[in-house]
Amino acid sequence: MHGHLATAAAAAVLSAGFVAAAEPVTIPLLRRAAAIDTPNLRSSHTVPTPRGGGAPIAIALVLAAALLPAATALIFGAAVAVFAAMGLADDLRGLPARGRLAMQAAAGLAAGGLLAHAAGLPPAAAVGAAVAIAAWITGFVNAFNFMDGVNGISGAHAVVGGACYAGLGLWHADPLLAAGGAAVAAGAAAFLPWNAIRARVFLGDVGSYALGAALAVLAASAVVLAGLPPEAALGPLALYLADTAWTLQRRIRAGEPWLLAHRTHAYQRLTDAGWSHQRVTAATAALTAVLSLLGAVSLTPGPLARTAADLAGLALLAAYLRAPAWLGHPAPAALASAVPASAVPASAVPASAVPAATGPGSTVPVPWPVPAVPAPRPAQAPAPAAGELIAGERAAAAPGSGAA
Repeated sequence: MHGHLATAAAAAVLSAGFVAAAEPVTIPLLRRAAAIDTPNLRSSHTVPTPRGGGAPIAIALVLAAALLPAATALIFGAAVAVFAAMGLADDLRGLPARGRLAMQAAAGLAAGGLLAHAAGLPPAAAVGAAVAIAAWITGFVNAFNFMDGVNGISGAHAVVGGACYAGLGLWHADPLLAAGGAAVAAGAAAFLPWNAIRARVFLGDVGSYALGAALAVLAASAVVLAGLPPEAALGPLALYLADTAWTLQRRIRAGEPWLLAHRTHAYQRLTDAGWSHQRVTAATAALTAVLSLLGAVSLTPGPLARTAADLAGLALLAAYLRAPAWLGHPAPAALASAVPASAVPASAVPASAVPAATGPGSTVPVPWPVPAVPAPRPAQAPAPAAGELIAGERAAAAPGSGAA
């Protein structure tokens, strides 16, 4: 265990040190490359902000993987590098949604095939495992990307998730889980000062793809290679999975245009209910830590304790998903999203729906997506292009950005 602990510590120091040193250099380069997120109706921010700040994290994770002699570390590093490269291309130039999804599926299949081979599965089982792992990695990378919408939330979740996998790796004497988890947690922690309080830079697709791929590979490795229970492997990721899956099925059932960008995830509706970015981030990270601990109960021999922990975790997730409604922000069939009053075309909102008094920070309920109805505007405030109303914050890698 001491050898694994030393390797994990070295990976954490390398990851944190690289991100801390590279981030101040990366931000002006992103500005020079015009990689800027401009606020729109889906945004949770109001100031144009550079995107792509997760690039140093991706590089740090690849460097940390090089510290490990295990062949599985190459799978981890290669998956992070390939998904990060896709994200960086999307941040800088933009990629077609279907092309992104195809490339993600191909990368996920390659990683899945290598993990199945490393597990020594029979050929038929290896093919099935490779396909399942590919779907898992592709799905979670997009879920992680969809959930990266308020300051600090994905960085904080990567800290919690990485620390949990590092702990599982040290307990199970698994070098990839120990060092990979430590590198993820340390790199994300080093990024948070640039993003958690006042966002001077966003992770961008490069960061969310890299962290999503890293966590997805660690979870798959925990189950397929280390043989850990699914609850222990998925506990650190359960909140992101639940929010994305619940939001997606609700939008499909409600007949909403679910391939369009939106801001109807539970965490986004918490901000609409008045919670600050920091409060949402702290609450969801704390809940993720609790879910991780409940998942770890599956490592004990008692079936009753495991069942009770599973039920408690499901109850907490249900409470989280219902929390916005309890705070007065339900998700009706055609959700009314709170957006800045100044950003809404006058013809898109009935006069009866506009509050009597509005100010610079006020919001008004409008149907989502906002109807593309032409409306006269003052010369100093030209109407945004139609794409800006649905493009999102470059958040999606599935067809139709920000669809989940």
